[in-house]
Amino acid sequence: MCCIYGDVSIGGTHLNFKDLGLSDSLLKAVADNGYAEPTAIQTETIPLTLKGEDVIGQAQTGTGKTAAFALPILQGIDVNDPNVQALVISPTRELAIQTQKEIQKLGRGEGVRAQVVYGGSDIRKQIYDLKKKPQIIVGTPGRLLDHIKRRTLKLEHVKFLVLDEADEMLNMGFLEDIESIIKNTPSDRQTMLFSATMPDPIKRVGVQFMTDPKQIKVKSKELTTDLVDQYYVKVKDNEKFETMTRLFDVEQPKVTIVFCRTKRRVDEVAKGLIARGYKAAGLHGDLTQSRRTQIMNEFKRDQINYLVATDVAARGIDVSGVTHVYNFDIPQDPESYVHRIGRTGRAGHHGTSVTFVTPNEMSYLRLVEKLTKVRMLPLKPPTEDEALAGQMKFAIEDVDKLVKRTNTEKYEDVANTLLENHEAIDLVAALLNEMSRDQVKVHITPERPLKGHGGGRGRSRGGYRGNNSHSRGGYRGSRDNNSRGGHDRRNSSGRSNKFVIKNKH
Repeated sequence: MCCIYGDVSIGGTHLNFKDLGLSDSLLKAVADNGYAEPTAIQTETIPLTLKGEDVIGQAQTGTGKTAAFALPILQGIDVNDPNVQALVISPTRELAIQTQKEIQKLGRGEGVRAQVVYGGSDIRKQIYDLKKKPQIIVGTPGRLLDHIKRRTLKLEHVKFLVLDEADEMLNMGFLEDIESIIKNTPSDRQTMLFSATMPDPIKRVGVQFMTDPKQIKVKSKELTTDLVDQYYVKVKDNEKFETMTRLFDVEQPKVTIVFCRTKRRVDEVAKGLIARGYKAAGLHGDLTQSRRTQIMNEFKRDQINYLVATDVAARGIDVSGVTHVYNFDIPQDPESYVHRIGRTGRAGHHGTSVTFVTPNEMSYLRLVEKLTKVRMLPLKPPTEDEALAGQMKFAIEDVDKLVKRTNTEKYEDVANTLLENHEAIDLVAALLNEMSRDQVKVHITPERPLKGHGGGRGRSRGGYRGNNSHSRGGYRGSRDNNSRGGHDRRNSSGRSNKFVIKNKH
């Protein structure tokens, strides 16, 4: 078994991409795409896969695992063979699209063609693209099965199989679909499995479908950055929303992700924020692909400051400059926490994470601290007066902008009438009162606190059950993305961290 614990070196020797056995053309592609030196997962994975070994890699998004499996695959593809030679299975559309784009960029010099397929988009267009003979397919399980059944995707020549974010696919109820897909590939293929966590069902997939796999582990220490200030607020469930919005009013974070445990919670929190006047949107798998794309584009353009999302929907999101992560619900397993806060504190920039935890869930917080080896600091939330002061500070800026863009002559007569009947200070106070966000009452449906003291995810009577699941038995939970047939189930500016710093000690 081969393990790595955060160091990008073997036997004390610092490695670069030239030491990993890649071809000259791929080394050029690596350089052209701005890769300076290999990450830990790349250092260990690439040499093993180039030797033909099956690999199980435990690593989260952001560790460079896409290039870790893409580069060896690209080196092993026969560009003169028009058959599908590599298959990458991803849990979500966003991750599938992101993976295909990265493979396409790295493989451009090789002349390799990569195609992505996923539910919620026109299958006829995908069938047309598949006829162009791509050598690499990236797709979500439901849509992949759909193409297999239609005979528009044939896998009998697959040499490389990648199961990406395997634990999330398990959470979403895709285990049976994955097994069905694997059975359509040759038994002598090379298989790579990547997962942020390693629950027993994932290990069984490795035993059943892989040949003497070598295990690689990126220790979470590498994934929790010193650039993220980590806080927690001990609060009752029904007080979370008010507490969080008071923090928003004081902090005024520019680019924020709020994580919720369920899709219903995402909808309610996002709608509550919008009702209070925050520029927010919710993201989860029940949205149409066009709506998801629209939300992400608005988030990247700073038209949305608060993105509320489930863990699954956030997979594949690649947004630079996230300043704050708020865990509205503490995650059910500690490693998901690491994945969440990894959205901020990137590329040398400072970040802040705040986790809201109910009194009954403090044991989960301690498990997170044990994994990350970081003691979260307790954060005293702002008072109502402090939150109002924060609101008014920025209300002044908003009123100044409003006055500048208003044709005051048009309203002069009515304005004089109002001034005759009311004191000027009363009129301004009434305007500010209307601008106060607290006027809108928001109700968030209570969630049951997590039970037990384990750091692992909950288990239903029928087997493994993940974050968003409501399974009746077996391994099938509620999917956050694609149905089996590949279709969806429809159902301002940045501010300082003065308040957080003030309460740091």
